Amino acid sequence: MRRLPATAVFYASECWLALAWAVSFTVAAVYFIRDVGLNPLQLVLVGTVMELAIVVFEIPTGVVSDVHSRRLSLVVGWIVMGAGAVVAGSIATFPAVLAGYAIWGLGYTFTSGAHQAWITDEVGVDAVGPVFARGQQFGYAGALAGIGLSVAVASIDLGLAVAVGGVLAAAFGLVAAVVMPEHGFRPQPRSGGTLRTLRATASRGGRFVQAHRLMLFLLGIAFFAGASTESFDRLWEAHLIRDVGLPGLGSLDPVVWFGIFGAVSMLLGLGASELLVRRFERAGQERLARLLFGFTAVQVAAVVAFALAGNLVLAAASMWLYYLTRSLITPTYLTWLNQQITDSSVRATVLSINGQADAIGQIAGGPGLGALGTLFPLRTALLAGSALLAPALALYGQAIRHQGTAPELDDLTTPHPAAQHSGDPS
Repeated sequence: MRRLPATAVFYASECWLALAWAVSFTVAAVYFIRDVGLNPLQLVLVGTVMELAIVVFEIPTGVVSDVHSRRLSLVVGWIVMGAGAVVAGSIATFPAVLAGYAIWGLGYTFTSGAHQAWITDEVGVDAVGPVFARGQQFGYAGALAGIGLSVAVASIDLGLAVAVGGVLAAAFGLVAAVVMPEHGFRPQPRSGGTLRTLRATASRGGRFVQAHRLMLFLLGIAFFAGASTESFDRLWEAHLIRDVGLPGLGSLDPVVWFGIFGAVSMLLGLGASELLVRRFERAGQERLARLLFGFTAVQVAAVVAFALAGNLVLAAASMWLYYLTRSLITPTYLTWLNQQITDSSVRATVLSINGQADAIGQIAGGPGLGALGTLFPLRTALLAGSALLAPALALYGQAIRHQGTAPELDDLTTPHPAAQHSGDPS
């Protein structure tokens, strides 16, 4: 079978994988609460274990993507992630769920950075912004179909839905191994052996971040965003079930509510992302920074409203606003981040460093927020999570004052002494 065009494969991956993960994750928290019996702290610890796996493996797998093959890295990642979901959905015990999500986190590190780096190299950094945004639209379409399939399968068995999503993701990895092109990537020469090349690539990626002032801002933003999202991502379903309450839907299983919530979120994001595609055509770095500041401010307000909501209407509206702004942040942030990476040979490594900052933030914030949700009302943990986004807003403000750009880069091939002291963002 011949290779397909890169954009076609990218859009297919966004659509199919969104479908697969919608099948797994639409009902995952309900499965954890009902069948596995997890409390708020355990719910957050599931995410913490996953993020620990990401922290441990993010940089090595990102370097492998830069040195060997981004296509290979993605294929391995999708198959391993699928295996993790199958484990988590097949055995309804806390240790099995932890093991499944640790495997999922390991697989994710093969795709984090590699996916964005692969399509950026294939189409070019100047053209990738609209591709990211259009890809997210394909993702919404796939997720809508996945939500319906998830509810249908979950009505039979909640754990089965989690496992089926994993099977679908692994299947895409096998197909991608055959049809995915890789023309823009040039593997680095392996002088001195593979391990030396891996270490050299990791070192160059780290020096790139140190030498690039705005990259340090971006890592700080990723850290605080990661710390903040843990409370909402792990606890919003429990908040709706335990605090707000879900009215009956006739003879239908209450899990249908989560299908409705997900479907409306996808439709809102689909419409908003179409507007974002047009804006990318004329958005410079300062404009992207301003958009990100505004989206994040609205996100903070949405989490506060959700935490304080006393009825389902307000809770659902604020939740949809949160996911709408978050869906707009993702392609905007990726475009802005990729504009800062002028050395393609370390692109996946630098993107992996950014992913690791997000994971470290989730590890730092998650257990504390989970403990708050266990000892106090869940609203307390949600409000604390929203407060953790305040430093990210300050960092966006700093970037805006620098017109969304950064000072000149130091020579990456020969570290300059000043580079060791250029990371202070103040």
